[in-house]
Amino acid sequence: MKREVYRVVKTGSLQGLKRREEELFSPSNDEVTIQVKAIGFNFADVFSVFGLYSATPKESFIPGLEFSGIIIAKGEDVKEFQVGDSVYGTTRFGAYATHLNVQKDYVFPLPKSWSFEEGAAFPVQALTAYYALLPLGNLKNSQTVLIHSAAGGVGILANRIAKKWNAFTIGLVGDESKYSILKEEGFDAYLTRSHDFKQEMKRILSEKRLDLVLECTGGQFFSDSYALLSPMGRLITYGSAVFTPGSSHKNWFKLAYHYLTRPSIDPLSMISDNKSVMGFNLIWLWNEKIELKKHFSSLSELNLSPQRIGEVFSFDELIPALDYFRSGKTIGKVVVRVS
Repeated sequence: MKREVYRVVKTGSLQGLKRREEELFSPSNDEVTIQVKAIGFNFADVFSVFGLYSATPKESFIPGLEFSGIIIAKGEDVKEFQVGDSVYGTTRFGAYATHLNVQKDYVFPLPKSWSFEEGAAFPVQALTAYYALLPLGNLKNSQTVLIHSAAGGVGILANRIAKKWNAFTIGLVGDESKYSILKEEGFDAYLTRSHDFKQEMKRILSEKRLDLVLECTGGQFFSDSYALLSPMGRLITYGSAVFTPGSSHKNWFKLAYHYLTRPSIDPLSMISDNKSVMGFNLIWLWNEKIELKKHFSSLSELNLSPQRIGEVFSFDELIPALDYFRSGKTIGKVVVRVS
């Protein structure tokens, strides 16, 4: 069957992302064919298009890690789903398409009350927030958690998960215009990325410990957040937004500066300070299907509300939508609707 995709023919800029018509073959025995209804954006998409993501395929590829849609065909070994089922799921690249074949273990039933947009907005960022807070962060009841990029998709879901453990949550954002979102989402305190970040954090903490930091900014805010941690505290890093291209092309001088000035921590000081730093790349879960299904099961048990949708674009608008997402001005999840 024919399908339309957005394929990276050359990494380095958004101009290397081209719309194409391609042939999609019948699904393999353990695959389902999905008519895509919505696609979720993640910063890994931006980094892969610009060639800044280590997991990016070396050859031409289709970006996109999450989707929702309707099953229109299935392989003979697929017993869990039927043609016509509404589903959402993940794929190791390939979601920027009108149709795709996905191995059955990466697909999950769409909750009946959720829209396709809400389904496409959930899996990657929910897994990121969950994995950072619980398997790595070992979140305990009533701890204090600092969440970077708090008005973004991961930040919003991280707060909702942390509140299940009665955490005191502090949201860090780029500017005060996002405070209203954090207030609606139930953050206990919030502040902006500014030169007096450490002083403001000390005021907010007062006598509280800082037990856990979810960090995705990099640079000075990584270093300052680590310095603020209490003994036995953990900093979980899953991104470095300072490397996000500031335009539709890579700026090699800016990238080199951020690379050469990236934070470093002395292991001996970690021992004496009794602090931990852990980093992870969620893409590894695609090779660990048992772990993936286990975490999705745990997420379902939390009964989280659907993700907050910030902006919805059409499939025709995918490239300008990705450029807007790259700007960092968005709130919640940016989704592309496929019709």
